[in-house]
Amino acid sequence: MSELYSKAETLELRRKHIGPSCKVFFAKDPIKIVRAQGQYMYDENGEKYLDCINNVAHVGHSHPDVIKAAVKQMELLNTNSRFLHDNLVQYAKRLTATLPEKLSICYFVNSGSEANDLALRLARQYRGHQDVITLDHAYHGHVSSLIDISPYKFNQLGKEGKKEFVHVAPSPDIYRGEYREDHPDAASAYADDVKKIIEEAEKNGRKIAAFIAESMQSCGGQIIPPAGYFQKVAEYVHKAGGVFIADEVQVGFGRVGKHFWGFQLQGKDFVPDIVTMGKPIGNGHPMSCVVTTREIAEAFGASGLEYFNTFGGNPVSCAIGLAVLNAIEKEDLQGNAIRVGNYLTELLNKQKEKHPLIGDVRGIGLFVGVDLVKDQLRRTPATAEAQHIIYKLKEQRILLSADGPHRNILKFKPPMCFTMEDAKLVVDQIDELLTALEEATGSRTGNGRSTTAQHKRKMTNEGNSQSDCISESINHINGTACRQKNGLYTDNRAVPCKRIRT
Repeated sequence: MSELYSKAETLELRRKHIGPSCKVFFAKDPIKIVRAQGQYMYDENGEKYLDCINNVAHVGHSHPDVIKAAVKQMELLNTNSRFLHDNLVQYAKRLTATLPEKLSICYFVNSGSEANDLALRLARQYRGHQDVITLDHAYHGHVSSLIDISPYKFNQLGKEGKKEFVHVAPSPDIYRGEYREDHPDAASAYADDVKKIIEEAEKNGRKIAAFIAESMQSCGGQIIPPAGYFQKVAEYVHKAGGVFIADEVQVGFGRVGKHFWGFQLQGKDFVPDIVTMGKPIGNGHPMSCVVTTREIAEAFGASGLEYFNTFGGNPVSCAIGLAVLNAIEKEDLQGNAIRVGNYLTELLNKQKEKHPLIGDVRGIGLFVGVDLVKDQLRRTPATAEAQHIIYKLKEQRILLSADGPHRNILKFKPPMCFTMEDAKLVVDQIDELLTALEEATGSRTGNGRSTTAQHKRKMTNEGNSQSDCISESINHINGTACRQKNGLYTDNRAVPCKRIRT
């Protein structure tokens, strides 16, 4: 394929004209992608990469039915929603049919950030309250109102980052959190933390407008809230006059397999007051949506302030949204998420039994995290090792990312057409890389498990140790580094400061 610029020229022009805070994957040697199909991406040399991280191309890159729907509608009309058009109402009808009955009113916007920003406006208008409870390590978007409620971002700004109207609840993490997998009722314990936050806020004369949470935390480290947690939190929040916002931007549209929406994992007795959507909704086309109840929508309208969005709900976007829903149903992508997701998790759990570097495997459907640790007992995050693995996988033409508070979670959220063969290929490569790391650092024992690492060296023909080579690699990935701590341990490892949200 002929390109306008060479890779070096593209990189130089990017440095010249694109803001320096706009980062690229694999900064030392970024990939120039020129086309994609299904679960594969191709660089300018025709090299094929298996995409394990792109939950935006939900039904597969360059899906022919999505492209056809977009082109067909573009040839006819694209205008704003102040004109009547069947695509808008047809899509709203189809979309709300996937949700509980009371979630029936749609506001179409253009990105997950826009959706979450509007959700906050709806929540604050509903009762006139202002304060927001968010989860630790949460990320909800890049606009100012959302940076304010995203500890994943504002914690990087120091003590001045958290605003007075923001209250941070512990992430309901049963692997690393205060209440773990052996707790008799972790859901209630974590929910009680939210109750205490509400009580303290009310003592100080503050009023809760909303509790907002990703149905499963993505940037927070692939955290699956224990069943019953959302119900109890919603009870406390409603009692305080607030609403529950479920952020489905990362995990919605059938990714969890057994349900269309992540919040439905909590049970049929839980229904949020507002649901936000983005990323997969348009398979790469910029569109998103807020769905809420009629009561909340009418309270929003009662302000007398009209809401209008120039591009939200335009005929082309709605045609694309319909095509995505059709592809999910026609190709049984929810079923595929169950089958391939279960297989992937099974393979990874076998690796957990084999490799002491794997502390936890968690996930549902095609949303899976692998928590790498240096020490099984203390669960010390293996940050540098995780970075080493994703860079080595890239060399094998496999794209995977690492995230979480300590950037030690290998993060799977591939296009929904991901196959069992793809899953086996990735896990086999991870197995080889973990084996090499563990042999180099002496963290393996005769039975394949160990909680301590005694340094062993394997001399290569050149006289250098394999351990030295790998240590050098994991200590220098990503350049700029900072030191990071958590409440359960202190570790002087280097942790890259700059994060790229995926």
